[in-house]
Amino acid sequence: MGVDDILLETEEKMEGAVTHLAGELRGLRTGRASPALVDTMRIDYYGAMTPLGQMAQIGCPEPRLIVIKPFDQSSVQTVEKAIRASNLGLNPQSDGKVIRLILPPLSEERRKQLVKVVKDQGETANVAIRNVRRDGNKAADMAFNERTITEDQLEDAKEQIQELTKTYEGKVKEIVDKKSAELME
Repeated sequence: MGVDDILLETEEKMEGAVTHLAGELRGLRTGRASPALVDTMRIDYYGAMTPLGQMAQIGCPEPRLIVIKPFDQSSVQTVEKAIRASNLGLNPQSDGKVIRLILPPLSEERRKQLVKVVKDQGETANVAIRNVRRDGNKAADMAFNERTITEDQLEDAKEQIQELTKTYEGKVKEIVDKKSAELME
């Protein structure tokens, strides 16, 4: 395995950690309505666990309102039950065709709890990035021990892996800071 392969694999894995963090934080409630809040929620639809986004039109006509219009009217009650059973703490209101979710404003205490959750998830992503750095360095050491790269290439690879680590930790910090600021608005 060459230096380029090691660096490419390392960067892909670090990018995966950042992408995973962004996905996790997307569904975190900020007090502002967003389709992402319920989009990936899984609903038991004729025996198959289906993401809500695939079985309904989801919109946010107002800052504190999410409107869900299932494509199949017979699934309205099933969707309603799933939302009640979720840990979102929302009470769906239905007229038989459309489900409305009114988001209550978040208390200051709840906002601080959510910021703590965001920071914990950010730290988890940083740990994943550091683990990828360790694996990349091990792969470079192995390539050196197998005499497929020179000592200069080994040092170069380790420097580049460290630069990647700094870059992706910076991206994690940026995501965490942005979400924290959004929560405290």
